[in-house]
Amino acid sequence: MKKLFFLLIIILHTSVKSQNILFVGNSLTYTNNMPQIIEYLGKQNGVVIKTESICLPNYAIIDHINDGNLQKLLNKKQFDYLLIQQGPSSQEEGRRMLVEDGAKMKALANKHNIKLGYFMVWPSVKYYFTFNKVIENHEVAAKKNNALLFPVGKIWKAYNANEELENLYSFDNFHPSKTGSFLAALTIFHKLNPEKNLKELNFKDYSQWISNQASFQKMIQLILKKSN
Repeated sequence: MKKLFFLLIIILHTSVKSQNILFVGNSLTYTNNMPQIIEYLGKQNGVVIKTESICLPNYAIIDHINDGNLQKLLNKKQFDYLLIQQGPSSQEEGRRMLVEDGAKMKALANKHNIKLGYFMVWPSVKYYFTFNKVIENHEVAAKKNNALLFPVGKIWKAYNANEELENLYSFDNFHPSKTGSFLAALTIFHKLNPEKNLKELNFKDYSQWISNQASFQKMIQLILKKSN
C-alpha cells in the first residue's frame, strides 16, 4: 500500500509541467509586471512557471551583455528559457543589433543549456508606419540565430486593426497598457504551452487586465491563428 502511495506521489509530481524563464529587456517587459501575468496564466492552467527579470530602462541587448549582470546570474541559477527584448529595432542598425548581439546571447544560452527566444515588440504610435520592419527584423534575427520567436508584435498589429477593441497602448502611446501586457503574456504563454487550449480560458479570471470580453476573444483568436 505504501509503495502504491509513493508511486502516485511520483506520478503527480512528474505530471506537473514546470518552466523557469529569465527575461532580459527593458521597460516594455517590466511595465505592468508582465512576467507575473505569465506566472498567473501558468497557475490557472496547470503549469508551474517561475520568472526572473533583468530589465532596465532604455536597455538594448548589448547593454545587458556589457554590464555583466546577466552572466553573473546565469553562473548561479539554471533557467529553461532566456527571452531577450530591446526596442522596436525597425531600422538597419536595429536589425544589425538584433542579429549580432542576439548571436552573442545565443552563445551564452548554449553555454548554459538554455533555449533562447526573441520577444518581438511593437513601435510607438508615432512610428507605427515602421511596424512591418519591426516584424521582419525580429523574424530574420530569430531565424539566423536559430532561436524561438515570440511574435507579440505581429499579434499586436493584427489586433490593432480592430478599432473597437481595448487599447493596447498606455497614455504615452508606446508602453503597453494592462491589456497590452496581457496580450504579450498570453502570446508568450501559448508559444511555450501550445497544448493548452486558449479557447477554454475563463474571461472572468483575467478581467484585471482586460475588461471587454469581445477584446479577450479576439485576442485569443489572433494568437491561435498567427503564433505559428
